[in-house]
This record gives sequence, structure tokens and C-alpha cells, in this order.
Amino acid sequence: MSPPFRRADPAAQRRSRRRLWFIVLLVVVIAACGMCYASRVRRPAGENSAIVQPSAATAPDRATYAQFLPDSSRTPGATLPVTTADICVRGYAGKVRDVPSSVKRQAYVSYGIRTHRAHQYEVDHLISLELGGSNSIRNLWPESYETTPWNARVKDRLENELHRRVCAGQLPLETAQHAIAGDWIAAYRRYVGREPLPADAH
Repeated sequence: MSPPFRRADPAAQRRSRRRLWFIVLLVVVIAACGMCYASRVRRPAGENSAIVQPSAATAPDRATYAQFLPDSSRTPGATLPVTTADICVRGYAGKVRDVPSSVKRQAYVSYGIRTHRAHQYEVDHLISLELGGSNSIRNLWPESYETTPWNARVKDRLENELHRRVCAGQLPLETAQHAIAGDWIAAYRRYVGREPLPADAH
């Protein structure tokens, strides 16, 4: 003989529904928080994360030349998703160079430069285009041609040397990017020479 049918307890049903709604609400809240976080850390399309800055302790005398380095909070460096094969093609940098005047003005303003003479500064890519650098404002800064001994011409020589080594298979691209983004003067001393060449320093 089958057991008698028992009617479900209404109170138990209400408790079960409340638990279900609570779980649904919790899932929605967690999803919303995740979307909010993702929107805050999203990078521009086609751009890799900013280069992680090494500790200033990597160069014991960094304080003596820090004035020639960009502010890492404004210009941490950023790269495009490219490979060594991409950047070593002749003419690559010219094809990807795209910094509108409005972005250049933004770079000057971010460093408090309201006026300047022609050819006094270069809105420079911290990680050069030849090394896979991005055109993002996070990779741009106004670098002086007139400061001594470190200036835009000196950094250009470093960029060329790093590009040469990367394309010759002597240096990994990521290593070059980290070196120039973290402390381009220390990188110059390591890969080019202790002090700038006289022709570049003035």
C-alpha cells in the first residue's frame, strides 16, 4: 500500500523561494561588481598593458638624472601587440605612427607645459615605435632637445641601438621594451655608453 500523499508545507515553500531569490540576487551583484572592475582597468583596443616599472634602486644614482626621465605616473609606457618580425620590417614605424595634434597638446598639458618654442621639445614615444611602442598618451611625453647631457637626440641613439640588437637576435624585444620604459638613461649606459656622445649631448 502506497504512503499517503502529504501536502507541501507552505512555510517551507516560502523559505525555499526566499533562498532561491537570495542566491539569484547574490549572483547578479557579483557579476555587476566584476563588470565595474573590468571597465576601470580596460585598455584601449589593440594596446598591451603598460610596462611595469622596475624599482628605482636598479640605478643607484638615478636621483642625479631623474629630471631627464618622464613621470612614470603619467607616462608608464605602452606597447602594441606586435612581434620582432613586425618591427624589423623596413618602414614599419612610419606605417604605425599616428599621434594627432590634439594628443600632442594633451601630452604638453599633462606635464604643465603651456607654451614652447618650435623644436624645443619632441612629443616622444617612451617605448619607441621601432620597439613596438604604442601611440597612446600613456606612452608619450614632451622630451627636450635642449637639456644636457640627456635629451631627445641622446635617446634616439639608444632607440636605434636597441632596435639593431633586437633585429639582430641579440636582445629579446620585451627586454628592450622594459629597459627603455623603466629607465632609458640606465639603458643607454648599458647598451650604448656611459655618457652621451658630444654631438648628441648639445
